[in-house]
Amino acid sequence: MDKKLILVGALVALLPTVLAEPTLESLAASIDMTWMLLAAFLVFFMQAGFAMVESGFTRAKNTGNIMMKNLMDFAIGSLGYFAIGFGIMFGAGTAFFGIENFLLAGATMQEYAFWMFQVVFAATAATIVSGAMAERTRFSAYLAFSFAITAIIYPVVGHWAWGGGWLSELEAPFIDFAGSTVVHSVGGWAALAGAIAVGPRIGKYIKGKAVEIKGHSLPLATLGVFILWFGWYGFNAGSTLAGTNASIAAIAVTTTLAAAAGATAAMAVTWLKSSKPNIGMTLNGALAGLVSITAGTANVSPLSAIIIGAIGGTIVVAAVKFFDSIKVDDPVGAISVHGVCGAWGTLAVGLFAEEAFGGVNGLLFGGGISQLASQATGIAAAFLFVFPASLIMFKAINVVIGLRASEEDEIKGLDASEHKAEAYHELTGSSPM
Repeated sequence: MDKKLILVGALVALLPTVLAEPTLESLAASIDMTWMLLAAFLVFFMQAGFAMVESGFTRAKNTGNIMMKNLMDFAIGSLGYFAIGFGIMFGAGTAFFGIENFLLAGATMQEYAFWMFQVVFAATAATIVSGAMAERTRFSAYLAFSFAITAIIYPVVGHWAWGGGWLSELEAPFIDFAGSTVVHSVGGWAALAGAIAVGPRIGKYIKGKAVEIKGHSLPLATLGVFILWFGWYGFNAGSTLAGTNASIAAIAVTTTLAAAAGATAAMAVTWLKSSKPNIGMTLNGALAGLVSITAGTANVSPLSAIIIGAIGGTIVVAAVKFFDSIKVDDPVGAISVHGVCGAWGTLAVGLFAEEAFGGVNGLLFGGGISQLASQATGIAAAFLFVFPASLIMFKAINVVIGLRASEEDEIKGLDASEHKAEAYHELTGSSPM
């Protein structure tokens, strides 16, 4: 009887808490957390987009391998970012790296949500590398690098810009709202190191000239671009970290217009150059516009977003041609889309930022050169750290594991040689029917 009375008393004592009206603060916190998680789920879906773009732009015999890499770089990357990366990126420490919060020690529910949003960004940086090294890289070697970039390389640059590091402490703090440099250029410069380290595909360069190796599925690549564009709304608008932030609307608009302008510009350039609008380059033009606007999406006007995206769509066409001319084999144009256009988009903040949108004026709007200088500093710092660090990592992986598939395996296709399975049995002749 005494126990029943105690239980009843406890329930009565809890009633005011249970029946209490939620406060504005608690409602806002709930909305913000929900928005952050929803945005994280949108960015996670981009992994499917990357898998489709990369496999569509490459040959059928490597499709399963590419799908497997995009699945596992998120799986391996999540573990690395949980164990080490998040602490390096956001833990308190020095101006160059954090030294706390490893294994999410002592995290609150809000911090769990924040980690979820950040881990999908880390996976994006990792998966960019997959496309540039497609069709000739050993699966085990790729997994080793996926862990390295998500656990160490990406978090270090992220700490500099987003974790209270030295780039955020410049006189004009470095601005990279959603990651043109922190995510995309980091992935792009790592991809450049990987493409150089692994070397070109067999038959790509003959007598000094680039030979076109056609991808097996433009529909798959196109669907991948649509998925990436869709996920980018989580990428950019989600970077407000708050569903109560009204600037989400403007960010969605600048994201849309830059992508549209990038696709249109790339289409126009290829149409003028070859009298036919190139489908693959137009797809990359849309991605180039998205990458270009990611740094300044919250800081520029809609009209400026169109200009930034159009320049990105034009740059990507020239960049793809440039890397082919120096014999850097990038089957999907990842270096050009993410590395080069990421740098352009970051620099563009120093030109096109407007106080009415993000509180800062760029050079073209009377803000002087200081913001442009900070943007250039961040671009240079990311390249000077990521490219050599990645190249050293790839060389080490080559010594320990072996980076490149054998000539026989490459010719056979990595589906069969690496996984003993093929995405399209009918095309390879291995179907029992």
